[in-house]
Amino acid sequence: MAPSVRPRGPPSRHLPSKYAAAAATRGSPSRLTATIEKWFPSSLQPIALYPIRLLTDETHYWQLSGWILAWEVVLGLLVINFVQYTEIDWSTYMQQVSLFMKGERRYDKLEGDTGPVVYPAGYIYLYTALSWVTKGGSDIRLAQYIFLGLYLVSLWTVLALLKRSRMFPQCLLPLLTLSKRLHSIYILRLFNDPWAMLFFYIALLFMDRARWRWAAAAYSVALSIKMNILLFAPAFAVLNLQACGIVGSILNAGIFACVQVLLSLPFVLEDPRAYLARSFDFSRVFLYKWTVNWRFVPEETFLDGKFASTLLVTHAVLLLLFSAKWIRPHDGISNFIVHIIKGPRLSGNRPHHLPADHILSVMFTCNLIGVLCSRSLHYQFWSWYAWQVPYVAVLGWSTPWGSGDKGVQRESGIGVVVLTAVTFFALEYCWNVYPATPTSSFMLFVAHLALLALCYAGRRWGVSDWHNVGPSRTQKAS
Repeated sequence: MAPSVRPRGPPSRHLPSKYAAAAATRGSPSRLTATIEKWFPSSLQPIALYPIRLLTDETHYWQLSGWILAWEVVLGLLVINFVQYTEIDWSTYMQQVSLFMKGERRYDKLEGDTGPVVYPAGYIYLYTALSWVTKGGSDIRLAQYIFLGLYLVSLWTVLALLKRSRMFPQCLLPLLTLSKRLHSIYILRLFNDPWAMLFFYIALLFMDRARWRWAAAAYSVALSIKMNILLFAPAFAVLNLQACGIVGSILNAGIFACVQVLLSLPFVLEDPRAYLARSFDFSRVFLYKWTVNWRFVPEETFLDGKFASTLLVTHAVLLLLFSAKWIRPHDGISNFIVHIIKGPRLSGNRPHHLPADHILSVMFTCNLIGVLCSRSLHYQFWSWYAWQVPYVAVLGWSTPWGSGDKGVQRESGIGVVVLTAVTFFALEYCWNVYPATPTSSFMLFVAHLALLALCYAGRRWGVSDWHNVGPSRTQKAS
């Protein structure tokens, strides 16, 4: 008999039985609600209760999201029309793609005022399209409107991902709109990082829906725009193995590789060494004056190759430590190996449908490890994980709620909500100190390290959800 198909509907409909009581209490009135019902006239109660329901009632999730997106439209238009655009790399991007449009295919010949192309081929096609739409980059205002649209679509994608979470408090969604630096990165700087992150978040949506081949393609497109997407690669590989097994993962890797080959083909045919050296340059040395994360380290240490090697080793060690958490639902490496060999076959060769919280927890902590151990962080790199911070903070500060019968609930205590907000604003402060100081850099380092330590310390990494894992929702029960 085939395993049962994971039921549709809101998460509370298919919670494990031992969490049913917790889920049943979600709709119970809070003290604040009771106070409003007691002191407000019945005609005013719906108005007074509406903000509370927006922030706490899952049935109002998309209403709250709609208000957030509407606010962002207004704010974005105000920023575009009343805050001066800052030229950093946009003109260089346009100069680089103009050479491509003129027929240049040697990657080391694509240069601009601030230097050569240092991104993979997807970036060239993307900014060629932007150059064509904005008349060679001269229509800055139109470009800003396009990037505002990018911001809104990206935010909607993140909201859609968080909707699938059972543990993220709805009242924390407004945090996603409160980053000054993030608005600047998207609307005033026009960097390519946000485009890469959009395709990455789209890949996560495909993963949540067990569309792993589409996820591999979207992930590859994201990587073709900016190399930072490699920070997610270890987690992406683990999740592929858990959902698709070895054979399915190899097929997905083939799709990933095909996308890379197709996008890079014009440049590889011209000069493969030039393309690989420019687009995936792991030997780049960053300037100390621009680093946000290591200003508390002396410049000579920052530039020392031993420091880079230490960060690389630390990165590898942390990935190994967290990989034990990522596969913990399998109760050991041996069971994990058995699962990736036999699991998908037991469900008719269909991918397993992994819990959303497992996907987000694994991917976001993997990225944070990479951010912590990055050789250098520049201001636009905040877009790599800004919208992930509230989720990771809830994941960390909620420990040790992963044990016992309390389980994973969307409603977290007020302490977790407050600590998550404090963590987010602390990181936002660090990213807004310009130029970075030893104090702000050390504060950033401590915040990253503390979040990872908290996440590692107590969560059971999806154990409570794992027995719900079954074949893809697209598979018919038999």
